[in-house]
Amino acid sequence: MIQKKDILKIAIDSPAAAGAGTLAKSISKYYNLIYLDTGKIYRLIALYKLKNPKKFNLNFIKKKIKNLEIKDLKNKKLLSDEVGMEASIIAKKKSIRKLIYSFQKKLAYNPPKKYDGSCLDGRDITYNIVPDADFKFFITANVKTRAIRRYKELKGLKKSVSFKEVLKSIKNRDKSDYNRKISPLKKTKDSLLINTTKLSKRACFLKIKKIIDRKINI
Repeated sequence: MIQKKDILKIAIDSPAAAGAGTLAKSISKYYNLIYLDTGKIYRLIALYKLKNPKKFNLNFIKKKIKNLEIKDLKNKKLLSDEVGMEASIIAKKKSIRKLIYSFQKKLAYNPPKKYDGSCLDGRDITYNIVPDADFKFFITANVKTRAIRRYKELKGLKKSVSFKEVLKSIKNRDKSDYNRKISPLKKTKDSLLINTTKLSKRACFLKIKKIIDRKINI
């Protein structure tokens, strides 16, 4: 695999709805990095499975990943709880993860020429996809705060869902992510912990920006 030199690589891991995606987008835009929400790849594959259960196999997935574009990950249907739970099941399958890993690593180490680097967020980015990242962050928040954020997000999309249902979904997702045998969610020793529970989006961004600027401006 070709690896571009002198690029900035940022790796972020987090549980669901901790604010990592929002932060990663802001960081990517500021530092001109290509951004990839890796969890949405699993959600996209899950959506394909729900839509095409009879066609769903490794060859089908290979074709979909080969033709995958970042814009495909902006599909609002990916936010549904049904897709999220299916994605959690798919993420436990080694054969599927292997295909997705290849796509993630290629983007992380060889971003398009117009970018100065890459920023990936997910569940196992800091230790599995970009273990030599220049910056590693573990973004978190308490479960109630994360459920409120996801609930507001879904209501904004006109989804008919109760807060109780969203809270239960977040808790189930946490249990699955932290306890799965393959690439579980965990904070590595070299990842900086950022708790967003009581921080605004702007405050979170400035906190991380300060950390990055301190190192790259030496």
